[in-house]
Amino acid sequence: MSSSLAGINDGVSVTLSPDAVPFSPLAPGDREEMGSVAGQFSHYASKLRSLRGGDPASLKTQLNLLFDQLISENYSPNHNIRPEEVCALLIHVTRLVPLSQEHLVVKLCQLTHHLLNQLQVIVDEQTLDVCVCYVVRALAVCSLWTHSEVLQALSTLIYGNGPRCNRHLIELLGDGGVLRLYSDPSQPDMELRRAALTCMANLCLGVPGQASLEDPYRSVCFKVFLQTLQSPKPPDAEELLYCTVIQGALKGLQSSLCGGKWRFGGQEELGALLAVLKRLMFQGCPGVCVEWPSVLYPAPLPQYETCSTPKPPEPPQNPPTQTSGVRDCNKKKKSRGRGRKGGGEDEEREAEPRLQRGGRGGEAWSKTSVLPSPGVPSLYPLWKRSSSDSEFSDPEGAAHSKLRVRQGVLLCLLAVVKAVEKRTLYGYWSSFIPEAPIGGPPPLTLLTVVLKDPSPKVRACALQVVSALLDGSRQFLGVAEDLAPARTSYTPFSFSLATAVRELHRSLSLALLAEASAHTLTQIIKCLAHLVCNAPYNRLRPGLLSPLWRQIQPYLRHRDVNVRVSVLTLYGALVSSQAPLSEVQLLLTHTSQETGLSWRQREGFSSPHTPPSHKYHNSHTPRGSHTPGEEEPGVPWLLQLCVSLVTQPKDDQSDSEGPGGGGATALEPSPVRLEALQVLAHLVRGYFPLCQACLCELGQVSARCLRETDPSIQLHGAKLLEELGTGIIQQYRPDNSQSESCRVPISQVVQFWVDVLSGPLNGALQSHQHPTLQTSACDTLSSILPQAFTQLPEKSQVLCVTVLLGLTYSDNSLVKAAAVRALGVYILFPCLREVHTHWNQSCGGTVDWSHH
Repeated sequence: MSSSLAGINDGVSVTLSPDAVPFSPLAPGDREEMGSVAGQFSHYASKLRSLRGGDPASLKTQLNLLFDQLISENYSPNHNIRPEEVCALLIHVTRLVPLSQEHLVVKLCQLTHHLLNQLQVIVDEQTLDVCVCYVVRALAVCSLWTHSEVLQALSTLIYGNGPRCNRHLIELLGDGGVLRLYSDPSQPDMELRRAALTCMANLCLGVPGQASLEDPYRSVCFKVFLQTLQSPKPPDAEELLYCTVIQGALKGLQSSLCGGKWRFGGQEELGALLAVLKRLMFQGCPGVCVEWPSVLYPAPLPQYETCSTPKPPEPPQNPPTQTSGVRDCNKKKKSRGRGRKGGGEDEEREAEPRLQRGGRGGEAWSKTSVLPSPGVPSLYPLWKRSSSDSEFSDPEGAAHSKLRVRQGVLLCLLAVVKAVEKRTLYGYWSSFIPEAPIGGPPPLTLLTVVLKDPSPKVRACALQVVSALLDGSRQFLGVAEDLAPARTSYTPFSFSLATAVRELHRSLSLALLAEASAHTLTQIIKCLAHLVCNAPYNRLRPGLLSPLWRQIQPYLRHRDVNVRVSVLTLYGALVSSQAPLSEVQLLLTHTSQETGLSWRQREGFSSPHTPPSHKYHNSHTPRGSHTPGEEEPGVPWLLQLCVSLVTQPKDDQSDSEGPGGGGATALEPSPVRLEALQVLAHLVRGYFPLCQACLCELGQVSARCLRETDPSIQLHGAKLLEELGTGIIQQYRPDNSQSESCRVPISQVVQFWVDVLSGPLNGALQSHQHPTLQTSACDTLSSILPQAFTQLPEKSQVLCVTVLLGLTYSDNSLVKAAAVRALGVYILFPCLREVHTHWNQSCGGTVDWSHH
């Protein structure tokens, strides 16, 4: 150890914590305070560094006083305290404090944790080596009562430093290692178990840019974490301490799964982890007691690589280990009340979801929700009733700890979903995604948490897991089909998947109806967007999208920007999923006051002083627009809505956050406008025949966006132009069955491109500081209809060719590639085939670029 203490200087290089708070300028009054704290630290640290071994009694007194002074200060990363000073101080005091002075050892450990935690310092390798050696020896020599503080200091030292602890891993994680000893389920001291699990979690924690902990040791930690979750609660353990142990194991599992590529040790290990996570998803939920198997096994799945199957697939066999017993833990009838109790935090104290909004909300619940018969235990009422036997009998701290456990379980499950291959997870879907209710007790799934959990944070975490399961599942869900008549002899796998999709729609619709938290509401709508993007609606009976389409309309005027953006994202998914769908086409063309733009007049969203059609009389309105009462029958109301969101000032009763809020002419916040532009692009791509009546108006919207200073708005304006050009080209393809009378006339196409080329697109092509915008502008030029290009004015043709030729010499490879692609399209234009000079220059520029 003496060799480890040598060679200390003040020039040690350290790596700052990735969680450090970014520097922010301080007010003049704060600077003086910060300077005084930093000055006091330097003063006391200097006194400590001046101490040398001498009279033990005098040294002990001085160390006690200086430690107390340093621990009593509140530090911040904004204080002008260098990490090098902290590291040098820690190394020096480890030399001064003998392990026989246990009270000083405890204070030294408290000081280590206090400084590193509040200043957010990750110690350098030399300090790590010296201090870890010291605390490991303290664990071997000092009394048991000191070990909790020593382990806390150890966890702070090794935070983000797991790969650098190679010298000490055998002492910590080897057979008989101190961390394995204290983290064992047989350890009676729950506080020591928690501290040891925190140390192991910090060892597994991955830091970007650094190697992760070696796989053998990470596997040891993983098994300890899993064993901790599987172990029952000791009968004499306090609920609060037991919950902290579970939270430590859950954090460790997250660190293990996120610390690099992870391979589970066979199907049993993954099934065991999923089983224990599913059990803990309902930890402390009022009215629920579950008996769960120790391992979940994947359901056998048929091949789903193709959508066409020559014969019906075999029905999935549910393994016996996936059944669970759900029993009613409270037989007494209780009156309904506010059952959501927030565990002490203000954000958790929200009113219970309102299941009846006016008269329609209650009807929607009673008609769409399949509830058990009166003789069957009903899970929903138990969660929403005031229960002296369940929720209110727990101390508030214990209830909050259980809430934190459920939240940690779902975050850990999210890490599992991201770490495991999608094809492997498909076999476990039936354990976490509900199928159609068939009576009896409702199954416990992720949607149960979404609908029943009292905490909006927990519900939001469950929705994130559902979204992660749905993301990228298009190939798996693509097998779903219920168009054929139902079979009575067996249930095809495709039909089972279709019923699962319908049950997801039903459950998420109920959650949307009941949710009051804006953050959780955003997660519900995002989850619906993932479902819509991956479900094969062209293989399902119509009727799923229409209720959803109408249900989310009122949220377009929600006061929270994130909710409005997520609603537009969902509309974008609806108009882009397997487009064109007849059901969506009908919804787009329906122009009645109830389903069109009348959302402005809905309760809670209307302004008594603003007529609903005010946006269409504004001076910025594109030419040819109509008021809602005068709109053309073929113009989609969603198109008009998105155009108004992009170009018109926001309503006074809209939210006040976002840039430019409060002004009479302030536009919608930038995220809303960007999402509206993306919805317009999806709408044009999938349903161009419905949008072609507004071709010139959409061109003006794009031109307006290109004139703005925000590069993101400019980029999406250029992409909208590209989609418009591509839609026209597809109409004139030889294999298009659309009649010529339904196409955009050539004369209108020519006028459209004349207006575009004389507008701000040329500026976007020359925007060298934004190469992505240049690339998109080149793609826009390549989407000109050949027949229309022939009729363009000569100067417009020359402009297109000249600009593209110049961009082939751009320093940016993406811009070069886009320019060459556009010139490759122009080669096929009949009017340019005879221009030999043009193609000689084009070929020369392309050859020069290819050599670079």
